[in-house]
Amino acid sequence: MANNAEEIKKFLRARRDAVRPSQVGLANYPGRRVPGLRREEVAQLAGVSVDYYTRLEQGRLTSASEGVILSIAEALRLTPAETQYLRDLLRPQPRRGAEAAPPQQVRPELLRMLNGLHDQPAFVLGRRNEVLASNDLLDALFTPFNHRPANERNLLRWMLLDPAARSLYLDWAQVTSEVVGVLRAEAGRNPDDPQIAAFVAELRAVSSEFRTWWAERTVVERTWGSKRFNHPVVGRLDITYEALSLPGDPDQILFVYAGKTDDDLGKLRILASWYAQSVLHRAAGKDTAQSQPDEAAGQNSRHA
Repeated sequence: MANNAEEIKKFLRARRDAVRPSQVGLANYPGRRVPGLRREEVAQLAGVSVDYYTRLEQGRLTSASEGVILSIAEALRLTPAETQYLRDLLRPQPRRGAEAAPPQQVRPELLRMLNGLHDQPAFVLGRRNEVLASNDLLDALFTPFNHRPANERNLLRWMLLDPAARSLYLDWAQVTSEVVGVLRAEAGRNPDDPQIAAFVAELRAVSSEFRTWWAERTVVERTWGSKRFNHPVVGRLDITYEALSLPGDPDQILFVYAGKTDDDLGKLRILASWYAQSVLHRAAGKDTAQSQPDEAAGQNSRHA
């Protein structure tokens, strides 16, 4: 990630350009040369001097009081996640230096909980969107993360680079851009983490979509919501999800999915049964590629 001064400059400029004058009660007269707000307009709305805001946006100031942060956030119509990101930039936590954070591990008790959820896909996400642990139903829904090498279990990398992920999500661009926004928030909390910087550089090099979304500087925090899938085994599947912060493990998030309707729950159970059978086939050295379509078609017809 760029140094704080550069990121403050780019973030404030991006958010200023995104606000239309009419959104904040200002006239948008013909011939206006900027797409969003002028610096002096932001300063007026935030109740600070034009010189102060200019120095802030130019990166010549790298700290601000909580009151100023909140005033600027209101002027720029920032979301709570974007406000926290600005707070992280302007009131950074004590730096740990350019040292890699220690590897993350999921507690055994949490692993047992994951494996006990038979009708609900669930997984634990760590820094930089690594899938630290997942249950079988999540692997059946997404991809067998548990059978991948540890360095190939990154959710965002899979979403961006695996064609199967693009086919799975009915709203792939929206969902994936939001996960990029989650990484932006993580980068704001850990501006000196070399692993985040390396991961961002890797994705910028291999994905044009990532480069576009990263440059937009949208910030997203995980909360709750719904997703729509088109799964090759069970077809259309709608789920709801909750993103739960883990006490004692602040850099780990537990995701629990649930079928949105009884029909979706039935499809999840079909998916669980299919995956269990496919695991047995793999263990026996059999190829499931040919049997999958016929089995899935029969199961779907019985639950139409």
